[in-house]
Amino acid sequence: MSRIFTTSFASVYPHYVNKVERKGRTKAELDEVIEWLTGFDEAALAHHLEAGTTFEDFFADARLNPLASTITGSVCGVKVQDVEDPLMQKIRYLDKLVDEVAKGRPMEKVLRNQPA
Repeated sequence: MSRIFTTSFASVYPHYVNKVERKGRTKAELDEVIEWLTGFDEAALAHHLEAGTTFEDFFADARLNPLASTITGSVCGVKVQDVEDPLMQKIRYLDKLVDEVAKGRPMEKVLRNQPA
C-alpha cells in the first residue's frame, strides 16, 4: 500500500492551491476541477478538508466522473492511463488535472469539453 493512500487530502490540498496560484490560476479553478473529477460540491470538499479524510476515503466517497478515463499523459514520468492500482490511478488523474490547470490549459479542455 502506498503511503499516499493514508495521507490526508487536507495535507496535500494546500500544495495543489500553491501550484495553481503560482502559475496565475485560482483556487476556484482548482476546486472546479476537483468537483468535476469527484462530484464533490463546495460543501462536500470543505467537509473532507476539515475532517482530514485520507486519500483512500476521499476517493471511496467520490462519484468519479465517467470521463475520467479520458485523462491521459504523464505525471512524474508515469502514464496515468497505465497505472494498474485503481486508487493510485484516481490520485494520478487528480495530479494530472492539477498540472493541466497550472500549465494554463483552458478550463474547457481540462474539463474534457464538458460544461462547468
